[in-house]
Amino acid sequence: MGFNCGIVGMPNVGKSTLFNALTATAAAEAANFPFCTIEPNVGRVAVPDPRLDSIAAIAKSAKIIPTQLEFVDIAGLVRGASRGEGLGNQFLANIREVDAIVHVLRCFEDPNVTHVDDTIDPVRDAETVETELMLADLDSLEKRLTPLEKKVRGGDKDARIQMALVERALVALREGQAARTVEISDDEGKAFRMLQLLTAKPVLYVCNVGEDDAADGNEYSARVAAMAASQGAGSVVISAQIEEEISQLTDETERAEFLETLGLHETGLARVIRAGYELLKLITFFTAGPKETRAWTVVQGAKAPQAAGVIHTDFERGFIRVETISFDDFTMLGGEQGAKDAGKMRQEGRDYLTQDGDIMLFRFNV
Repeated sequence: MGFNCGIVGMPNVGKSTLFNALTATAAAEAANFPFCTIEPNVGRVAVPDPRLDSIAAIAKSAKIIPTQLEFVDIAGLVRGASRGEGLGNQFLANIREVDAIVHVLRCFEDPNVTHVDDTIDPVRDAETVETELMLADLDSLEKRLTPLEKKVRGGDKDARIQMALVERALVALREGQAARTVEISDDEGKAFRMLQLLTAKPVLYVCNVGEDDAADGNEYSARVAAMAASQGAGSVVISAQIEEEISQLTDETERAEFLETLGLHETGLARVIRAGYELLKLITFFTAGPKETRAWTVVQGAKAPQAAGVIHTDFERGFIRVETISFDDFTMLGGEQGAKDAGKMRQEGRDYLTQDGDIMLFRFNV
């Protein structure tokens, strides 16, 4: 699978409650005191995709296997984390390992749930976490300067490229801007990722509201949405409390009825996953047959051999060609044979860019 989102935020904002609901497990202890999550909990959730059922029905598949997204519940952060305060060092190490940040912000009032700053201000909380991440990035980059300077003087070309990136990132961070704001060319992408900067990761703000505000949000979530828009980030309104209740309902009809009574059309899980997909620039392709219909995840712009490699490394190594049908053609023409007869099954080579919704059959030889 290989794509994961770290759930972060201040203590007591609902991170573990949200994680429990998203993964429909009790793996993370949700308790009303800071640092109840000591080790990062990891859970994989199936990505809801109605196309799977349509494809499986036409292919008469015995089994349906959705693609998955991984969520990592990470310990709460407080001011001074970049200097090791609280569980700062552990927090920073854990967040460095994820592909994207799902930043949970408390957007609800509840006198029974404490807040480390005593007042509710999600924008302030977001800035606290972002500041700590920027300070950690500054410290990391400044420590690299002297060793890189020595390598550059020695004529190391790779070091010269990395040095230029470090200097540009330092300018942004010293001006209070996250590393993700630095413009990077395609050629510089790999070297920039090797810097492992915390503030280079894409961010999705999740506004955790009370049940009454789950449908339309509130003034707190509106402020977060404005902040996210100014940063080019995403934001989603969700009630972790409602999601926890939904996760206990196993019957789909009961879930739908429960959502309808709250004025909701879908679960927060679906919204978070869809936003996470957009954040990571992911798309889904499918394989289908009598045994199973299965969804697979790749990054936008992935070529056919890369998509084949998601299934098995041998498929990529021995890639010959791919036979592909769009989802619309597959469903309108009654499946593979109908698409073939209508000339809608295409044979593509290794430069083919995988499209969202492609039904693919790989030909390979190892």
